[in-house]
Amino acid sequence: MALQDLTPQLRTRLNRMERAVGWFVMLATALLVFGFGYYIYNTAENKGWFKIKAQYFTYADSGAGLSIGDPVNLMGFPRGRITQIEPMPPTWGSYTRSNIFIGFEVTEPYYDYIWTEGSVAQIAESGFLGKRALNLTPGTNGYSTYLTQPFVENLTLADAANLPHFEKWRLGEEIYNGANLEIKAWAHLSTNLLQTLAGLGVTNIRAIDTSVKKRSFTAVWNREKRYYEPFRKTSACELPREEAPAINERLQGLVSQVETALPHILDLTNQLSAVLSNSARLTSNLDVIAENARPLVTNLSVITANIRDPHGSLGEWLIPVNTHQQLDTTLLSANIAITNVDTNLVAMAEGITRSLDNLADITSNLNHQVQVNSNILSQISGLVVNSDQFVQGLKRFWLFRHLFKTKTTNAPPAAPPLQSPKAKSQEQ
Repeated sequence: MALQDLTPQLRTRLNRMERAVGWFVMLATALLVFGFGYYIYNTAENKGWFKIKAQYFTYADSGAGLSIGDPVNLMGFPRGRITQIEPMPPTWGSYTRSNIFIGFEVTEPYYDYIWTEGSVAQIAESGFLGKRALNLTPGTNGYSTYLTQPFVENLTLADAANLPHFEKWRLGEEIYNGANLEIKAWAHLSTNLLQTLAGLGVTNIRAIDTSVKKRSFTAVWNREKRYYEPFRKTSACELPREEAPAINERLQGLVSQVETALPHILDLTNQLSAVLSNSARLTSNLDVIAENARPLVTNLSVITANIRDPHGSLGEWLIPVNTHQQLDTTLLSANIAITNVDTNLVAMAEGITRSLDNLADITSNLNHQVQVNSNILSQISGLVVNSDQFVQGLKRFWLFRHLFKTKTTNAPPAAPPLQSPKAKSQEQ
């Protein structure tokens, strides 16, 4: 039925329905576009499409076990991915590091962990079947590999002295005097530093403005030349590497070592066989020796049984019965002699005791006589004095004088008499 055949009421309802369907279709389309855009944005954010990425590279002996797109781990977490694996050209004569070029990227802000010293690209085993992974170590010293601060190249010392907020500028290179490092990078610019640079013959420097931070890279560190250079799209920073040999290479080396050592192992087994044969012959000889030693063991058993006899069989074995009787007789005689000596000593001691008692009586009587007769001491003293006078008289008597002469010796000369200083001066 044509639209003109409808009544005005039906045509009004139909127009309203068409408008509602149109608005529904437009709203559904808008929601679909919004959801698809949000999905793309969320996916891009999760994959780091909106984050800036720092480019690095290293070298390896072999690219086995590595693939483009493999994650780059930092402190155990994936913080980037491998972007390039290329063999170096055969005419690559200026470098002798390795054969494979490996390029990779690290997303922000994790590239701040990578410094010029201490950060290493480690190529290590990961899982089975020869799979390897690229691991990065955080820096321990040095400087940041990438800059997001304003960077100035070829700045004269005069212009550096007139920079605004001069105290916030840093040096963007290392200054050497021959082979000796004089000034490190990131040193604060100051008047003394500029004077030192002028004394070293430096005219232009590279400087970093630390007062401002940008959203993009401004400079990258040149590891060979030891300074920052302006960032370009093709710029990348080199990292030293630590590469463990691939598992198949190590297995091949192990197999080679086993093949080399196998002849020695066979020689060793031959030697062990000879040693075992000699041991078998030795044990057979020991059986013969043990069989011959059985009578000896039997005799030793009899001897030990006699020794354990409680009737003193060991003493009877060492000392015969006759000798034992003679020893008994000798010991009996010695006992009698000792008894007699003891008796005589007792009698002698009694006689000595009586003699000492008599001597004590004599001394006591003498003491009593001295105490009773008090003049006896004076008489003895007078007798001693008279005897001395008699002897002195004999010394002077001409008939006995020669009996008391003494031998003469050479006497030393007499010392001159001492004179006082006053007497000496009078004599002079």
